[in-house]
Amino acid sequence: QVQLVESGGGLVQPGGSLRLSCAASRSIFSINAMGWYRQAPGKQRELVAAITTGGDTNYADSVKGRFTISRDNAKNTMYLEMNSLKPEDTAVYYCNRVAGFLYAWGQGAQVTVSS
Repeated sequence: QVQLVESGGGLVQPGGSLRLSCAASRSIFSINAMGWYRQAPGKQRELVAAITTGGDTNYADSVKGRFTISRDNAKNTMYLEMNSLKPEDTAVYYCNRVAGFLYAWGQGAQVTVSS
């Protein structure tokens, strides 16, 4: 059973930056396309960034140019660098596979963008 642990969330002012981390209990990032999802209050969970096993990346239009997804296979960790944050980025952020069955969801990382 793979465990996913997200960290790095917090309260940040509009225009600020945060870096989220997703640590896996075993080596999964080199064999799975993975992504970052977010869920805002009252909204459905949405995929905002993805990275393939080959390192190709894709982003939702709402975060393109501001967010960067990356991974360190040796550390079993994936990252989401978030810049120029906006209030509408406020959500709980999760990591998981982007194809096939999903792993059990972690607790997520709360990101709050507010002045």
